[in-house]
Parts: sequence; structure tokens; C-alpha cells
Amino acid sequence: MFGKIASDALGLSDIGAVIGPADYNKVEADDYILHEDGEKIFFLIKSKSDEYCFTNLALLHLDGASAASKKRMLRRFAWATHPVSHVMLETAGNIDMDVEIKFRMGEHNYSIDIHKKHLTEVKDLYKALYAIAETTRLNKIWLQHAHNSLNVASATLGRAPAGAGNIVESFRELNLAAFEWLTGAEDRYTVRDFSSVFERYIHN
Repeated sequence: MFGKIASDALGLSDIGAVIGPADYNKVEADDYILHEDGEKIFFLIKSKSDEYCFTNLALLHLDGASAASKKRMLRRFAWATHPVSHVMLETAGNIDMDVEIKFRMGEHNYSIDIHKKHLTEVKDLYKALYAIAETTRLNKIWLQHAHNSLNVASATLGRAPAGAGNIVESFRELNLAAFEWLTGAEDRYTVRDFSSVFERYIHN
């Protein structure tokens, strides 16, 4: 009983370790990487019960119910559909053995304990996640501006006087142009592959 309390107090119960690139092929998460689609692991944290695999396309969380159980639940959160926010890093106190990185992906909150000896690597991960969060936030703003511009153009056409040419044909042309333009804007402001961000900040 005392051992468990002491373990929890010191953060020893399920502390993760940062796995280096040379050992990526030794972890379970590697089996689920979409190598065929150019997916690549950039950062990997492994604890007794969980694996957190950060790739250019997504976060893969291999979730174990407990360290004693062999059952795992695989969850995949693509950066494009589960925006990152609320990125925080909590460093270790005097008696702590772990640091903690916290962030939100869509509606899912994550708080990952990692041994404090990996603080330098975790700082790199913090920078990468923060950069992804900022890129996504700014792109959302620009995409909203694109939608607003389209609405203004549509409203302007709707106010055209009755004698100002063929309104039906003009609307059809505007609708087609708007679809093509908005599709381009969606592609431009939705980043699916964050390889460049990870390459800039991750140095493990």
C-alpha cells in the first residue's frame, strides 16, 4: 500500500519514455503507420500501458487499460480534422520524476507524463505542437475570411437591377466559380501534412 502511494506521489506509476528513431520499428504503433501514404513517425512516447505516436499526418494513441493488460485501443486523430489547442508544458518539481505535456485535439484532452530526463526532447515536441496549433488557428481565420468574401460577392449579385443582364446565367457562373474558388481555399488553408513543422523543431 505504502509503495503504491509513494509511487503515485513521485510520478513513477506510469511514466513515459521518449523512444528514439532507431527503435521505432520495435513498438506496436509502427504497425499502424500508413507508410504507403507517406506517413512518418517524428516523435514517440511509450509508457507501461500507452504509446503516443506523433506523425506528420496524425497522433496515434495506443491506449492500454492498464500495464498488466495486453488489450489495446488504437485511436487516430488527424491534424486536419482534430485541431490542436491549449498546448502546455509542466516541468518537474524538486521531488517529481516526470514532466507533463498537455494539449487538446478536437474534443479530446491529453496529459502525458514523461520522465524528466527527456525534458530536452519534450521541449521540442512542445514547440512542434504549439506551431501546429498556431498554423491551424490562423488558417481557420483566413478560411472564414474567404467564406465572408464569397458571401459578399453573392449578396452583391443578388442586388443587381433587373435589367443588368441574365441573372440566372450570372448566378450559375458565379456558383461554379465560387465552388472552384472555395475548394481551392479549403485546400490552401487546411494542412494535412505537418512534416515541415516536425522537421524544423524535432531534433531527436
